[in-house]
Amino acid sequence: MDRTSLVAEIDTRGLRDTARSGPLYRRLAQALTGLINEGLLKPGAALPSERDLAEALKIGRVTVRTAYRDLLNTGTLESRHGSGTFVSAKVERMEQSLWRLSSFSEDMRSRGRVPAARILSRTINKPSPEEAFLLGLGVDERVLRLDRLRLADGLPLAIDRSVVPIKFLDDTAGGEGSLYDALTASGHRPVRALQKLSAVTLDATSAAALDVATGAPALLIERVSRLEDQRVVEYTRSHYRGDAYDFVAELRIGDEL
Repeated sequence: MDRTSLVAEIDTRGLRDTARSGPLYRRLAQALTGLINEGLLKPGAALPSERDLAEALKIGRVTVRTAYRDLLNTGTLESRHGSGTFVSAKVERMEQSLWRLSSFSEDMRSRGRVPAARILSRTINKPSPEEAFLLGLGVDERVLRLDRLRLADGLPLAIDRSVVPIKFLDDTAGGEGSLYDALTASGHRPVRALQKLSAVTLDATSAAALDVATGAPALLIERVSRLEDQRVVEYTRSHYRGDAYDFVAELRIGDEL
């Protein structure tokens, strides 16, 4: 919807009707919400800047700013640094099991989605002291550090930061495909893992990569994965979008109370 059409639609929704209750910014917010709910403003659609919309509607810029702020607070709109204000994208929430060890690519394929990865950083060098301890390595051994943006059907859902001893892979592994597929091909697929979940908020860099607002909620998952012989094969820190995932686990009562 272009700016002229947007202004016309807002005007038809009683923005200037002084008989209606509530301040002007609230009537503007209600008009925009109505356009979104009716599908006239699509998810991901860009809205005019505060100044442009204020000039087009012949109202104060503070009125537009306050209306936008209210809709940002409710999640109806989202602000993208350096890009502007947009109708929030509708993200279908997914349930992710906590008791099944699988890769992101396997999870997405099982849901009928197309997984993809975008490499953010890839290096091979010596482990840090913490990595050497977690992975059971000598300080002179080498590890692959792989940071990737994980997508499904083109939508960014998670950022994975993985550290894998290079002895379990070849030097060219760890690209845009599944890391677990590469480990399987080399005969070193993980069979068990210990995971820890934490609720966090995203910094500006991670939020921009995931196409959400700075400070948006996320789930941080730290995972240490092992082979059948108990050697540690992977240490991963993953940030999952909080608006896209529900993590679930089956609980059973123990034999003793």
